[in-house]
Amino acid sequence: MTKFIMKDKFKYKTAIIILAAGNSSRLGRPKQLLKYKGSTLLKNTISEALKVYNSFVIVVTGANHNEVEKQLNTAEINICFNPEWETGMSSSIVKGLNELLLLKPDSNECIFAVCDQPFVNNLIFEHLIRHYHKSKKRIIASAYSETLGTPVLFHKKYFNELLELSGQEGAKKIIKKHQNDVYSIPFEKGNIDIDTEEDYNKLVSE
Repeated sequence: MTKFIMKDKFKYKTAIIILAAGNSSRLGRPKQLLKYKGSTLLKNTISEALKVYNSFVIVVTGANHNEVEKQLNTAEINICFNPEWETGMSSSIVKGLNELLLLKPDSNECIFAVCDQPFVNNLIFEHLIRHYHKSKKRIIASAYSETLGTPVLFHKKYFNELLELSGQEGAKKIIKKHQNDVYSIPFEKGNIDIDTEEDYNKLVSE
């Protein structure tokens, strides 16, 4: 019975766009390929996204895209290359969303995630979707360290604003602008991301 109820709630495809285009300048090597849980940081995020019932996963690559893409199973996901990755995360948001609208023009919402939050899991994604329907808010964001961030779900009413982002602007700009339309869910350890070798060493030593 529980499984039936869950499937009924997720009876249509929800797009999960994973932003993985950065060059990991502070780390000095591609964070997407760091070994984690017998896999890599990026593949772990993809695996969790694919566990969401009826999910549709897009991965946006950029720096080191040849090396990153050759390790991914293209039968399970959709990969798009962002040639403007150096201009900042906004270009990857725009690229990923444009890819979604090309492949699934009738999409009502999408989730943006990043590849370097090692503790992200399918339950986080599912909670975003569940509270999107339950709360009737059109932005559902993850809450950690007294801020709101990824993974974050946006209704299509915000797609045009997302497509207008530029430079180093991230989706947080839109979250702040429309606080009255935001619902937050707690993401334990969501503040942990991998930016430096120290971050990674701490992660694997725990």
